[in-house]
Amino acid sequence: MARAAAVVGIYEHPDRLCPNHSAMQLQAIAARGALRDAGLRPSDVDALFDALDGGLSSRLAMAEYLGLRPYVIDTTMVGGASFEFHVAHARNAILAGKCDVALLTYGAVNRSAAKRIGTGAPPSYGGENPAENMEAPWGTTLIANYAMVAMRHMHQYGTTEAQLAEIAVATRAHAVRNPDAVAAMKALKFADTDELTVADVLASPVVADPLHKFECCMVSDGAGAIVLAADHVAAGTRKPPVWVLGTGEAVKYTTNDGDLTRTAAAQSGPAAFAEAGVTPSDVDIAMIYDSFTITVLTVLEDLGFCAKGEGGAYAEGGRLRFDRPGGPALNTDGGGLFSNHPGMRGIFLLIEAVRQLRGESTAQVPGAALAVAHGNGGMLASRHAGGTVVLGKERG
Repeated sequence: MARAAAVVGIYEHPDRLCPNHSAMQLQAIAARGALRDAGLRPSDVDALFDALDGGLSSRLAMAEYLGLRPYVIDTTMVGGASFEFHVAHARNAILAGKCDVALLTYGAVNRSAAKRIGTGAPPSYGGENPAENMEAPWGTTLIANYAMVAMRHMHQYGTTEAQLAEIAVATRAHAVRNPDAVAAMKALKFADTDELTVADVLASPVVADPLHKFECCMVSDGAGAIVLAADHVAAGTRKPPVWVLGTGEAVKYTTNDGDLTRTAAAQSGPAAFAEAGVTPSDVDIAMIYDSFTITVLTVLEDLGFCAKGEGGAYAEGGRLRFDRPGGPALNTDGGGLFSNHPGMRGIFLLIEAVRQLRGESTAQVPGAALAVAHGNGGMLASRHAGGTVVLGKERG
């Protein structure tokens, strides 16, 4: 049989507030944890994938920090989708025989650093580019972009605020079952850690109309790591391998004739499902980047779980809960809304998808066999990247 690639090790740092650690220290902790989970050693790693590497001065410092000498190095940085891109690139390298064990790491301390990620002014890139001459003059913040997409979706398809709130309700139901998510909400001074109702979400303060506080991701610290390995290595690792069955990558940007409600998932999703030989209706777990509830709703549509414009109705009635039939279980760790969002959450989507397929989730779906993880990087209503990864218990 041709070579195949599997996730064989995962680790998520349990703390969401780490004022006494640097981002690189958190990455190192996560890296060692994922290797330990796989039953491998740092000396087994021959490929390194890193989006930020704990600082802007050098994106290759993690190799030195861990004493690695990789033959494949990838520092692709496309925001929150970086880690889905990394899985695709690592799998390609493994299939090509260029490496056998790939390590993906991430760490950030944005909460401790008091970064204004969603409400501060977007970064200035300088020079003549669309971000500077077409968008910056109007003074929008990151969350304003997402609010604009939500308003457009409501106008175009009749989506209601209550339907958007259903996504937060389902995600919170999963968070309360995850001790790390509950501890995170307490550490970040959430008023309570109970389940929410639609009314609770709509009663929370409006941050950018129509998005309410409970529809916006938290800002936390955090770290995670993943180990991918070739099939002959996966045969001897500590935990059952979770196979990478299909991947897709795409970018989306605003055009005069474009649809603000359509995301890069409309391109990356079908490519990943086609390569995996499955359809959205086969999927048990949907780990979708939840920077805001509107992100989830539009991506659910664009991945093909429902038709464009039907995401609001699709989310109604608790369909996305782990204990309800009729749809994939959504963000079963509590998501970026209620578990962690250190700035880029894509790696945690993959980690929880693997937990589900191993049977290790705190909101476990019985018999879960197929999962999709979709990362979104950049901003909706602007330029952004989408990365889709289909994972399965069976090699395929």
